Amino acid sequence: MTVPRGSSASLPGALPDEPAGATAHDAAGAGDVTTTPDGTAVPAAADDAARVPAQAGHPDLARADGAGPHPVRPRITELRLSAFAGHRRSSLPLGAVTVLAGRSGSGKTSALRACAALARLAGGAVLAEVFPDAAACVPEGARPDAQRRRGFRIGCTADGPEGPVRLDLAVQAEPELRVVGERLTAGDRVLLETALRDPGRPTVQAAWHTAGSAPVTRAPLPDDRLGTALLPLRVAGKTDGQRRVLAAAEQMVVALRSVYACDPRPDAMRAPVPTGTGHLLTGCDNLADVLWRTRVECGRRHALLVDAVRAGCAGPVTDLRAEPLGDGTVRAVLGRGAGPATELARLGDGELRYLALALVLLTGPGVLDVDTPGEVPDAMRTLTVLADGFDRSLDPAQRSALLGLAGRMGERGHIRCVAAVSDGSWAAGVPGVTVVHLEP
Repeated sequence: MTVPRGSSASLPGALPDEPAGATAHDAAGAGDVTTTPDGTAVPAAADDAARVPAQAGHPDLARADGAGPHPVRPRITELRLSAFAGHRRSSLPLGAVTVLAGRSGSGKTSALRACAALARLAGGAVLAEVFPDAAACVPEGARPDAQRRRGFRIGCTADGPEGPVRLDLAVQAEPELRVVGERLTAGDRVLLETALRDPGRPTVQAAWHTAGSAPVTRAPLPDDRLGTALLPLRVAGKTDGQRRVLAAAEQMVVALRSVYACDPRPDAMRAPVPTGTGHLLTGCDNLADVLWRTRVECGRRHALLVDAVRAGCAGPVTDLRAEPLGDGTVRAVLGRGAGPATELARLGDGELRYLALALVLLTGPGVLDVDTPGEVPDAMRTLTVLADGFDRSLDPAQRSALLGLAGRMGERGHIRCVAAVSDGSWAAGVPGVTVVHLEP
């Protein structure tokens, strides 16, 4: 499928996918920003209280989409870039293995960056840590409003036991970085909505579904954090409505905190490394340390890794192991059967990137340097791997073998992969792979 990056000239005023016929005031309630016909962003009329659509008397839903089974393990199934960098009104479906294809400048890297940013926010990070260059996230040509405000909008959908749950976030980047609106939705029910009501205070006004004696509960939340991640600290869980809010928030947070961005750096992988936590860094710098740990922890998984490496490295491969050195460091080597072992330092960039990505796909959250929710067992989470430049330095045989491995792991439901490539023609037609073509 082909997804254009959009044609809107400025930051949309409403959070994505407003109901048809909504007025400018209604649509802008969550972000306090609307747009004039010429595309200029202006502040929306203020309300005295946070707005949650009238839901009194509306029957509660057994499932977020009304019917049908849903995956036990929460997973991200859609990424929305309503207004982010070069993207406008983009919606990217994410399957078990998704290949984002497009030439340089089509927005592949920014899409992965938005997904990784949502993951960090779900882990409790503040906006300034996640968006150190927030102005670069504002769509080019977006016009400031009367208060010189500009921003961006991103969101995602997480499917799981609660059915599809949507998260949409509006962020003001200028003149100061802050959340101006957030919405958590399940089916036709808005479970959480926040809005910036008083620019002079470092808070947003939040309202969440209660379904008790009062239909909603209102309270201020910090304007530099994701409100969904804070709900377990604020919602008592005494009513069915509150418990549903908590369940939906947990599903979204678990799905996002299971995202792992990976971009192996061959130059950093060649040198011996000290032993440490055994958690693989996003650049795979400490691959030797991870092998030192995993080779003895799970022989079956290690054998699968050796088989995968054999398909992507030149010459005979009988083993992949780490060897201790006299200075307290370890180095990784390839076993060559009767011949001498080969240090990873001698491998080419393509072989090293292939090896590292194969290791990521064959391991779980317990081995990767990912912000995992400790209260949720690994078996109940689906790891989503973000791989920018997936085919960088790989030959055709290596990239095909690696994509096939991703597909096989995706079938098991524990691993999902979102890979960015410049040309996706080679991935078209591969079972279990969704190719999304991005256009500038």
